[in-house]
Amino acid sequence: MTNADFKVTPWEVSGKVDYEKLVKEFGTRQIDAQLKARLEKLAGGSHLFLRRNFFFSHRDLDLVLKDYEGGKGFFLYTGRSPAGKMTLAHLISFLFTRWLQEKFKVNTYLQIPDEEKFLFKQKLSWEEVQERTKEDMAHIAALGFDSDRTFMFQNSEYAKNFYPMLMKTAKKINFSTAKAVFGFNEQSNIGMIFYPALQIVPTFFEKKRCLIPCGIDQDNYWRPQRDIAESLGFYKTAAIHCSFFPPLTGPEGKMSSSIAESAIFLSDDGKTVANKINKYAFSGGQATVEEHRRLGGNPDIDVAFQWLYTMFEEDDKKIEKIRSEYRSGKMLTGELKQILIDKINSFLNAHNKKKAKAEKAVEKMKYSGKLAKQMWGRMIG
Repeated sequence: MTNADFKVTPWEVSGKVDYEKLVKEFGTRQIDAQLKARLEKLAGGSHLFLRRNFFFSHRDLDLVLKDYEGGKGFFLYTGRSPAGKMTLAHLISFLFTRWLQEKFKVNTYLQIPDEEKFLFKQKLSWEEVQERTKEDMAHIAALGFDSDRTFMFQNSEYAKNFYPMLMKTAKKINFSTAKAVFGFNEQSNIGMIFYPALQIVPTFFEKKRCLIPCGIDQDNYWRPQRDIAESLGFYKTAAIHCSFFPPLTGPEGKMSSSIAESAIFLSDDGKTVANKINKYAFSGGQATVEEHRRLGGNPDIDVAFQWLYTMFEEDDKKIEKIRSEYRSGKMLTGELKQILIDKINSFLNAHNKKKAKAEKAVEKMKYSGKLAKQMWGRMIG
């Protein structure tokens, strides 16, 4: 979607996004209080991303829950396209997917589409993508997915098994649909035009409804699926969408691995994290300490507060105390940033220790786990 004030596509997000307008234009629905309560009741608990309304939009989440209540079940699917180094923002869909897997005990498919960035970013070599893929899979495995209920696969490696379904999918999508949904033109290489079919195929891995946790900018991929799924004998896929994790440099747009000063990378050490946040984190505070004490700060635009609220401060009472003290001027911007620095460094230290031991988990989710063995033993479609 391109608007006078903002732009949202699978490859670019810029400007101040109007989420209400985006939901209307995309034809999704907001997650209301009733649906959220129903999900939390079935899950037996809440998640920070739900409580704070970070996951805010959906397609057919109500039908997924109805299937689960009726004993039909569902399955999960999300993924990561390797290119630049992984950032904190890249973990969001995986963290929420892992929580859903844990709560609902369902199969989970993690696609690593190692052709996407090669096709869409002209300066990226195939060899660079493959090297990045290995690193990304270790980061994902470190999040603690159930390795017997999870199948993580690279498209270039697993494509032979889903090739029949890929052909059936691609045959159903004409160029006019791809052009209208994705904005392809005469300069788009034919790999780019074909690529959406590769994204759609995992929604057909089981004869159940698929639920995709993802950023709302990725919703384009599922519109063609919903047009063709029933004609192929499958359910229309469901999705649950998150809003955009803001870049360090301002409350608009989203964090990007291609803009180093906008992002915290999973490989950043403690000193780098502190330097980036202190130097680049957009502040809602005043120009001087005196003014800040008198006028207070604005947590609604302060990136350090937004990151704490969205991802790093689980305790609802603590986050509201921080909000109140910052708004009143009692807490200074530097103090707020230090809270975030400590939270991020604690998270990254724990994560990277798990990543260092993730080789066996990667192997199990790719090849030797219960679900992985089943997937390698079948030809899909």
